[in-house]
Amino acid sequence: MQIKSAEFIISNSEVSKCPTEKLPEYAFIGRSNVGKSSLINMLTGRNKLAKTSGTPGKTQLINHFKINKNWFLVDLPGYGYARVSKTTKKEFQSFITDYFKQRKELVCTFVLVDSRHTPQKIDVDFMEFLAENEIPFAIIFTKTDKLKPKAITQNIAKYEAAMLKDRFEYFPTYFTSSSANKNGKNDILNFIETINNDFYAGNL
Repeated sequence: MQIKSAEFIISNSEVSKCPTEKLPEYAFIGRSNVGKSSLINMLTGRNKLAKTSGTPGKTQLINHFKINKNWFLVDLPGYGYARVSKTTKKEFQSFITDYFKQRKELVCTFVLVDSRHTPQKIDVDFMEFLAENEIPFAIIFTKTDKLKPKAITQNIAKYEAAMLKDRFEYFPTYFTSSSANKNGKNDILNFIETINNDFYAGNL
């Protein structure tokens, strides 16, 4: 897939105010500081589409971007660490949960995980929430340029072992990526294109 157009549509904190167009939707979410904005900019080829910041927790709303005029990329607030009040963080969690449980146009969620770390409970718990609510998802292991291939493979294997131990029946589809060297870009976009084809063929 080639990204020919990418335009910001709306930011909001209420699912009812999300776009009404019946287009397939792909949500991107992960712990704060996982490199989500950089990944979105890398995938779309737009350096400033998603706001990047050295301050974790910068994204605080549901952000819709229309891609190629036929699907939505949704940038969601990160879970975990963020320099915001407990009240604000609780509001994040509330509307994120509402989004996942109510948004019918959502066809796949990309859960971003920092490839440098061994399994984090907050990541596994969040993926369990998606599985329990029958929300399709795939994992994107980010920042792979910062590790040697063997270390990346070992950390992914640890995630697989942790998830299969007592929570999941199978390890979900996953990708490795780096915003710095564009690793994973084609694989992720081709995956989205395959789902889009099924969506428009009426198979989803």
